[in-house]
Amino acid sequence: MSDSDNLHPLAHLRREYTRGGLRRNDLPDHPLPLFERWLAQACEAQLPDPSAMTIATVDEQGQPYQRIVLLKHFDESGMVFYTNLGSRKAQHLAHNPRISLHFPWHALERQVMVLGEVEKLTPLEVMKYFHSRPRESQIGAWVSKQSSRLSARSVLESKFLELKQKFQQGEIPLPSFWGGYRVKFHTIEFWQGGAHRLHDRFIYQREGSGWKIDRLAP
Repeated sequence: MSDSDNLHPLAHLRREYTRGGLRRNDLPDHPLPLFERWLAQACEAQLPDPSAMTIATVDEQGQPYQRIVLLKHFDESGMVFYTNLGSRKAQHLAHNPRISLHFPWHALERQVMVLGEVEKLTPLEVMKYFHSRPRESQIGAWVSKQSSRLSARSVLESKFLELKQKFQQGEIPLPSFWGGYRVKFHTIEFWQGGAHRLHDRFIYQREGSGWKIDRLAP
């Protein structure tokens, strides 16, 4: 019996990445046009939740946490997401504004990793987005005290029905505990799968008023 026969079945799971490469001549001077193109292609490919991103924060003891949220806007000033301001992620960001984002577009054999720091969105920005959400989602924001412990799901459902009745008429007010963040990015890395594990990786890092681009070993 060979040593490989004793390995866990997961050790044998692998596939070749064959969808194409990424070359230095293909890269724009600024990372945002490439990110925009890759996100558009993820949408065109009808990937599930193409705007989903894993965000990582760190608590006061240095313990990292990750969770998935949806990217809601991006431009030169940063990448935007929304959350309950009493949530665990918000508590982490209050004492350490550093954050990382990860976009896993597996079907396209691509990943994008982002490093930056957050700033809170203005009340006007938050209100504009909040009232663009479906009415039930607005009520849901009121219902959940995010990251707090619950005795049962029925507690959430009962609260939802109660608030649905309360807000039956008129505009639903913006909760004071609900807001958003803009990630002011300084580093963006693009990863494209390659054959024989010779993946293509390029990292953009802010340098003065421009960007420094380097190829990384896979």
